[in-house]
Amino acid sequence: MKPFTTLNSIVTPLFENDINTDQIIPSQYLRDVNADLGFGLFSFLRRSPNGEVNLECPFEDFRYRGSEILLVGENFGCGSSREHAVWALQEFGFKCLIGLSFAELFRENCLKNGILPIVLNAESIALIVNHTRDDSNLNKIMIDLEKCEILNANRKLITEFSINERERHMLLNGLDDIGLTLQSINKITEWEIYIAKSKPWLTQSISLLS
Repeated sequence: MKPFTTLNSIVTPLFENDINTDQIIPSQYLRDVNADLGFGLFSFLRRSPNGEVNLECPFEDFRYRGSEILLVGENFGCGSSREHAVWALQEFGFKCLIGLSFAELFRENCLKNGILPIVLNAESIALIVNHTRDDSNLNKIMIDLEKCEILNANRKLITEFSINERERHMLLNGLDDIGLTLQSINKITEWEIYIAKSKPWLTQSISLLS
């Protein structure tokens, strides 16, 4: 994964609550390993059954083109735990989600794929909304994961956020679970050498099993 330190982007608003993973990426896009997940993202919202584009959908609105931050409501990503939902958001270009709450498994999938999910209260969300409604600042905000701050285009603080320190460390360094484990490879090797010397029958048993 690529390290996540800071992110400057316009914000795409999607304020509906309880958006589930089937809405994010319909199941038909899960059957083909070569499916364009970015095209499939919110396909029912973005296009009619006959393929006509819904220009009122924020994902088709030219004002939000190139956006890397999605602003959502409560319980975003509920339903099944399909990782394709995160992959679809990522392929479309989103690197950060800001919302009132996220489904637990969905949030974990975000973190494991390098997307930053930020949980804020309604007051903080309102501050961001008020800022992005002002056309003079081009709807942009800056996410600073080092300081856990959200800033406006003039680098003035809008609000702060919190995140588990282990999760923050993994995102800042571009680490998944395997990468985090490999950071302790020296200690793992030392332990294996110690066990081999102090309890040789264990390593012999493992060799026989393998």
